[in-house]
Amino acid sequence: MWDKRYNTEEYVYGKHPNRFLVRHVDRLPKGKVLCLAEGEGRNAVYLAEQGLSVVAVDSSVVGLKKAQKLAASRDVEIKTVVADLADFTIEPESWDAIISIFCHLPAGLRKKLHKKCVAGLRPGGIFLLQAYTPDQLHYGTGGPPVIELLISLAELEQELNGLIFEEARETVCEIKDGKLHDGQSAVVQIVAAKPAAPF
Repeated sequence: MWDKRYNTEEYVYGKHPNRFLVRHVDRLPKGKVLCLAEGEGRNAVYLAEQGLSVVAVDSSVVGLKKAQKLAASRDVEIKTVVADLADFTIEPESWDAIISIFCHLPAGLRKKLHKKCVAGLRPGGIFLLQAYTPDQLHYGTGGPPVIELLISLAELEQELNGLIFEEARETVCEIKDGKLHDGQSAVVQIVAAKPAAPF
């Protein structure tokens, strides 16, 4: 599905980074950043431009080839990993930040992935997420059209147990992420930190 979606010269989710990510980029520690379901690379390339060391993981070979092409055009480097998130290993305490922008997965897989993300952050690390909520079905401006793949703040608060939520809300806002995410949208937005190690 994703190889087919990305198999065009056009960047279907745009070349510009997600605005929620841009708004909070200064809260990310300098260091290693993991971008989940990164697709065509717009967010990974932006983070590399900010001086971060970025690994972009996605199941689509086609999408990640476009990500590398975008990185080259911006004169930055990113590492890309083709992997199914069900099989992708996140080593404990190995990431300074993990970014999840519109990464929609079945609930069982999502819960396992979020548990691995909490463990995978270093003390003081940041988890940043934006995703569509079930209310997005009323808007039809992007995202999966099935409620099972959408997520609420209450679910995330359970799944990300162990993190301190610095910002967490469900909101309706204008999303302009290429032609496939375009218009008023119901989203959940989170910036959460792993507690720093005690002295």
